[in-house]
Amino acid sequence: MILYEQIRKNKTKTVFIVTFFVAFVLVVGAAFSYVMYGDLISGVILAALLSVVYVSIILASSTNVVMRMNHAREIKSAEQHRFLWHTVENMAMVARIQMPRVFIIKDESPNAFATGMSPKSGAVAVTTGLMDTLNREELEGVIAHEIAHIKNYDVRLSTIALALVSVIAIISDFGSRMLFFSRGGRNQKQSPVVLIIALVLLIVAPLIAMMINMAISRNREYLADASGAELTRNPWALASALEKITGVRTPVKEASSSSAPLYFSDPLKKGMKGLFSTHPDPRERIKRLKEM
Repeated sequence: MILYEQIRKNKTKTVFIVTFFVAFVLVVGAAFSYVMYGDLISGVILAALLSVVYVSIILASSTNVVMRMNHAREIKSAEQHRFLWHTVENMAMVARIQMPRVFIIKDESPNAFATGMSPKSGAVAVTTGLMDTLNREELEGVIAHEIAHIKNYDVRLSTIALALVSVIAIISDFGSRMLFFSRGGRNQKQSPVVLIIALVLLIVAPLIAMMINMAISRNREYLADASGAELTRNPWALASALEKITGVRTPVKEASSSSAPLYFSDPLKKGMKGLFSTHPDPRERIKRLKEM
């Protein structure tokens, strides 16, 4: 079946991209130590340790911080918003995960996002504009998409990817500063060709890391679309919701730029496409959904 084939391909592609990303971090570390000291191994160890420390720090960040950044208000019972509460509850039940916390963002632009490091700490936030714009089936499709993100550990994955981007930026920046202020000569064991490659790699590493991070984000959106369609058994409703949401050109005023990749659709409405976009082309997403 096309739906399950898409899920399988997206998961395989994610494993490949993440493996490449981790290897790239270690290579950048090796380039740094080779440029500075003519040694490869110490840089690999440094990059690995820095990655573990930085990832641990970022993973400790609370869901509450993200919700505060986006001015989201928590709904703590069905009485506060019965339909939204029961929709989240039902989709979580179908996905066989613990019901996530429910938040509402007072904003006329239709959108939603999920956060939480695991299905046990998940949270879903929707804008008032989303509930005003979509019909029952479309809203259910978007909620299913966000539940899929939680079930697939996408928030944890995107957080780790962001941490690795930061580690590469730190290594690159530190290496550039050390080279600028250094007055010493190069190690005699350094190969001129390898040295040039290492220098170029340090310069372009942050840009490459950002592109890899964007690729992970786009691929997980496709996976969440397919997984959400699997939960509702109604990919056309999700496609219809995506058409309506992307058709609105008003950005989510409450959205922070750092949390923009979490949203169902680009909340800033920058319209960026290709390698530097956090979200896939909506036309391609809609096409894939309608082919399921």
